[in-house]
Amino acid sequence: MRGGDGLVWLWWAFAASGFLLVPAVVLLSATATDGGPLVAVATVTGVLAAFVQLLGLLRWSYLVPWLARAHAAASTPQERATFEATFEAFHRFLGVGVGEHLGYLFTGLWTAAIGIAIALDGLVPSWLGWIGLLVGLGLMFGSTEFLGSNWEGGRKLAGDAVPILYVAWSLWLVALGIALVL
Repeated sequence: MRGGDGLVWLWWAFAASGFLLVPAVVLLSATATDGGPLVAVATVTGVLAAFVQLLGLLRWSYLVPWLARAHAAASTPQERATFEATFEAFHRFLGVGVGEHLGYLFTGLWTAAIGIAIALDGLVPSWLGWIGLLVGLGLMFGSTEFLGSNWEGGRKLAGDAVPILYVAWSLWLVALGIALVL
């Protein structure tokens, strides 16, 4: 394996960093006191978003290094093809299906739900909540990138939108944090 232990630990840290979303979700939910059931839905989906992203990314620390070693040690083309097919299956299921699709979907749902809740709560300026709703809906749309017959190239608009939406999401989180502090 070319990246060695350093790369494995880097992927593990990246995966674990998703759990930083959990305290943010719980603390934000605790501040949005007038949201009722919407806040409960937001809390559950926010925690799920962190969890599925962790699951999707952990394959790079646990499965991929083993597959790379086994592939390198394989003595026949058929053995190598088996390891390649195993990688592809796990990549599509854990990476694209669980990590990306469910990760984008739950992150979007959390963002939309908490956006509505904080817009109605009056805790921060309502426009900040409505922006959260729009970004959340965009992330939910982005989760459809590889659904159905669009697997090979993905849904172009959804695929192109996801990086932009995640930058918007990050900026929204920063703005929300500043508004909460002020």
